[in-house]
Amino acid sequence: MKGISNILKIAGAALLPQNAFRSPMRAAVWSATAVCLLWAIAVCLGLAKANAWETLCMTFWVSLTLIFTVLCEAATEHLSREQTSSLKAARESLQARKVDESLLEQAGPQMPTTDCSGSGLKAGELVIVRAGEVIPADGEVVKGVAAVDESALTGESAPVIREPSEERSSVTAGTKVLSDWIIIRVKAIPGQSFLDRMIAMVEGSKRQKTPTEISVEVILTMLTILFLALSVAVACLSASWGKVKGVPSAFGPVETIGLFLCLAPTTIGALLPIVGISGMLRLIKANVIAKSGAAVEAAGNISVMMLDKTGTITMGDRQAREFYPAPGVPEKTLAEEAQLASLADTTPEGRSIVVLAKERFSIREQAYNPANMRFIGFSAQTRMSGVDLPERQLRKGAVSAIEQWLKNQRLPFPGEVRTQADRIAQVGGTPLVLADNRNGARGVIALRDVVKGGLRERFDKLRALKIETIMVTGDNALTAAAVAADAGVDRFIAEATPEKKLSMIRQLQAQGHTVAMSGDGTNDAPALAQADVALAMNSGTQPAKEAGNLIDLDSNPTKLIEVVHIGKQNLITIGALTTFSLSNDIAKFFTVLPAMTAALFPVLKPFDLIGFHSPTEAMRVALIFNAVVIPLLMPLALMGSPKPQRADGLLLKHTVIYGLGGAIFPLILMKLIAMIP
Repeated sequence: MKGISNILKIAGAALLPQNAFRSPMRAAVWSATAVCLLWAIAVCLGLAKANAWETLCMTFWVSLTLIFTVLCEAATEHLSREQTSSLKAARESLQARKVDESLLEQAGPQMPTTDCSGSGLKAGELVIVRAGEVIPADGEVVKGVAAVDESALTGESAPVIREPSEERSSVTAGTKVLSDWIIIRVKAIPGQSFLDRMIAMVEGSKRQKTPTEISVEVILTMLTILFLALSVAVACLSASWGKVKGVPSAFGPVETIGLFLCLAPTTIGALLPIVGISGMLRLIKANVIAKSGAAVEAAGNISVMMLDKTGTITMGDRQAREFYPAPGVPEKTLAEEAQLASLADTTPEGRSIVVLAKERFSIREQAYNPANMRFIGFSAQTRMSGVDLPERQLRKGAVSAIEQWLKNQRLPFPGEVRTQADRIAQVGGTPLVLADNRNGARGVIALRDVVKGGLRERFDKLRALKIETIMVTGDNALTAAAVAADAGVDRFIAEATPEKKLSMIRQLQAQGHTVAMSGDGTNDAPALAQADVALAMNSGTQPAKEAGNLIDLDSNPTKLIEVVHIGKQNLITIGALTTFSLSNDIAKFFTVLPAMTAALFPVLKPFDLIGFHSPTEAMRVALIFNAVVIPLLMPLALMGSPKPQRADGLLLKHTVIYGLGGAIFPLILMKLIAMIP
């Protein structure tokens, strides 16, 4: 009952003049209904001469067209608002603990805080969020490391790590810290957070019309004016010819308005906003938030898709895949020593070496006394990590760094190790060398980009839709070629700078392509801002999310495929409904007009295919059909075309199914309505 009450409330608001006149089509229907109501009142009060019962019936069916129009749109808006109930609850309950900027260096879980409402936070302020607490605002982590539950937004139950780094620092209001603590610098001002924008977009309160909607609306407005003039002309001609022949005209004010509504494209006018809203709802189900409907529509026209390699096609961090020991060194020994040299390496690459040694040889602990060890962490300056043991020193790092270290130890760099390192680099991997100060080089560890699962199949689907995929990476050509071959993209751009990405997109757009870009880093932001469709990862940086017009809550870059399907569905659905609506209007005109003018023009009587008994019945049946066809087509508007297709097969399908079908369907349904006593 509450849902019905909300739908009626939304519909009631839509009937107010200030809301009704926002759409030319609805304004025309609203004005026609108002004139009919005034005429019916005048007839009932004896101020005008007409059959009161027939006038009231006609007015009722004219009014029903307007009522069904606003009810269908109100039901869609209600569905969209229901999607945000949990998000609104999360937003209203957000509380924050502000911390002083001067205490940032000595930050800790027990530091002094000031409690306030999450809605009162300002951009630039610092807040601390501890385990079990909800993040009160969008921002960047500047201190601490914590596991964050983002399932309220993404639906993904696995927690994610948030820490002060370019890839993992972005946090969103409404998500929950599960462990430890973090300090966040607020980025969004109240009312403009990601959560606020998400709610507003889902509810459609700020939904802008897409270019296709605007184009169709312009055409509908022109047709409305044309059909209004035609209806008035037919009514005037009928009245004039009736006086000549001494036969009363069947066209009074209500009948003229009825003919106008039968001709006017009221069906597509009512369903067009629903198509746009339903597209946004389908995106929400796919865990994608669109900042504008234009982005969804543009996705239906994509011809080129550019994907950033790191974090988009690959997992984001290179992982250890193989151990290649030097001559005379067992592979297990290399794995044990590499693990030991990586224990202080907190980079993802270093952690992956520890994991690979565990998985490959079940090495879980070293038989060394930690008290006699001095661990050396990885640094960008040395490009090495390692450990100092009582009897020797182990170092693991980049080839050039280890070569220099061995040179300082007056030890040679074996040719076999160099050859193996070069071989790994040639196939797109990253070689790391392990060495000690007694035996020299011990072997090579191969790091490779890990391509996300299922990408090749997804790219095959894009290829079937004639969409070219381009991988963009800052890596050298050898590495890029290897990853591109694994992922199955059509081509790649190596050694790409932000300027090069931006230039490439502009070049493709100048060639007439609609370009989609997927990325997550700050360096992707300029390209995302330029692309027609820009899918930013929710796990990405704040600049990337601000530049994108779509945000994937699952941080799955291949979600662009679903976005493409939804975009194509919207375009196909609009085309289908427009074709069907115009065919309906033509069929109704040539069905109703002969029945309405048969007394004046007997030659038209054979064209009355339904066989109406009177002009009043013809108009009544046409108005009933005009009203009920809107809710009948609402499922198509909500669900969209069942299967996105290429353009080459759509013209014939639309012509046969929606064009011819749209002309035959009114005849069948109007005949059934006429048979009802």
